[in-house]
Amino acid sequence: MEKVIMASGNKGKIKEAKEILDNYDVISMKDVGIDVDVVEDQKTFIGNAEKKAREIAEKINNNIVIADDSGIEIEALEGFPGVLTKRWFDGTDRERNLALIEKVNGFPREKRKVKFITAMAASNGKKTISVSSEIDGYVSSEPRGENGFGFDEIFELPNGKTLAEISDEEKNKISARKKALELLRQKIDELN
Repeated sequence: MEKVIMASGNKGKIKEAKEILDNYDVISMKDVGIDVDVVEDQKTFIGNAEKKAREIAEKINNNIVIADDSGIEIEALEGFPGVLTKRWFDGTDRERNLALIEKVNGFPREKRKVKFITAMAASNGKKTISVSSEIDGYVSSEPRGENGFGFDEIFELPNGKTLAEISDEEKNKISARKKALELLRQKIDELN
C-alpha cells in the first residue's frame, strides 16, 4: 500500500483521512519524524493547502503529502475572518467564538450567513492537485452544544442546531473535510 503523509498532527483529521483514503497507508508527519512549519501566507484556503503540501513534499522524496486549510467566511463581514480564521484572534476557541458573535451582534439571522470551507491539496513535490468543499449555515447568537471543537458551537445549521449539538454520525454526513477528502480520493491517482 502506498504511503501518504498527512501534514497534520490532529488525530481526528488523520483518522478521517485513513477511513476515506483506505487504499493508501495514511500516516502523520510526526510518525515519520518530519517537523516542517509552513507559513500560511496565501490569499485563499486552496493556496495555503497547496503551499503546505508542495513545500513538505519537496523536502521528502517520493511520497505524497496531503495538507488542508479551512476556516469560516461570514457574509455580513465581507468574508471575514477567511484565511485568517485561526490567526485573527489570540485566545481560546470560546473567546474567539464570542468575539465573532459580538461582531455580528444586531444583524438578523438571514444576515449572519457563514460558510465553513475546507481546501485539501496533495503533492508529490512536482505536481499538486487540490479540491475544496463547504457547508453553509449561520452564526448563532450564543455558543451552544458540547459535541465539537473550534467553531462548531456557533455554526448553526439551517435546521437551527449548531454543529456542536448534533452527533458525530450526523456531522460526518455533512462534514466539509469529509467531502473534500472524498473529492481528493477521486483525483489523487493523478500524482502517480
